[in-house]
Amino acid sequence: MNSLRVVFTIMLLWIGSGSVFGQFLSATDTSENSVRRYKTIINANKDIVKFIEYSLVQKGLPRHLRNLALIESSFNTNVISGAGAVGVWQFMTSHANQYGLSEQNRNDLYKSTKTAVVSLSNLYKKYNNWVTVVAAYNCGEGNISKAMQAAGSSQYHIFYKYLPAETINHVNKYLNACYATGELQSVLANYNSSRMNTVFLVNGGSKISRPELAETDINAGFNLKVIADELHVNVDQLLAWNPGINETLQRKGESSFYLPMDLMPDFLMRKNKILSRSIKESSPVSQ
Repeated sequence: MNSLRVVFTIMLLWIGSGSVFGQFLSATDTSENSVRRYKTIINANKDIVKFIEYSLVQKGLPRHLRNLALIESSFNTNVISGAGAVGVWQFMTSHANQYGLSEQNRNDLYKSTKTAVVSLSNLYKKYNNWVTVVAAYNCGEGNISKAMQAAGSSQYHIFYKYLPAETINHVNKYLNACYATGELQSVLANYNSSRMNTVFLVNGGSKISRPELAETDINAGFNLKVIADELHVNVDQLLAWNPGINETLQRKGESSFYLPMDLMPDFLMRKNKILSRSIKESSPVSQ
């Protein structure tokens, strides 16, 4: 149990430091004009915003998702995009039909919001972070899948370059809007926490809860600093996922190696490159 307490302590230090927040993503426009513009639109549509936030909270979703409607339509129920998207949530006919929302009801605030909440909830179950959810809402799950495959990664800050420019801009607008409403840190924390292995000790250390880890093997030729750099994580995080790995590598020359399910494909794709770079740099990492 002592080793588990060590892992827990490392995680508290890692999370508490705030070093992960904003490490990969940030707002692109924090100007006074930008903040004022978003706040003005929200203040001019208080009743709509209140209803949307109530609908989100009722389903356990964060209030900041109201900013998706903000950037989609400025809360205009009658707006129609050049591509044919309609209403506050800018539903395309195919997307609406997928959730039983008729074409005629796409500009109905109540019915479209109910549909949007279900859609966003389903997307979150699939992607586990709101940044990717916003991207998928804009360009569709198919384009997200293609971008992930092209980048060899499920991390938005890596695969985003393979998305349509409109979607990249859409995500930037969302982050800017969240900055204006004081919720950017929460969005970034959610994004980064989806990449982390959070460990909890309950009732004096009697229970452990953590996301599933994938397992592979590495030998002593691998440098943890290089692995961390290639995967865009902190070395302390690797050690938290793999307590005692340095000693095992020194003693046996090989060890099991654990990473969260979403990071393991990234590691396996880069494994040969990481080993070659590790051998070149060959600087040992100590706990």
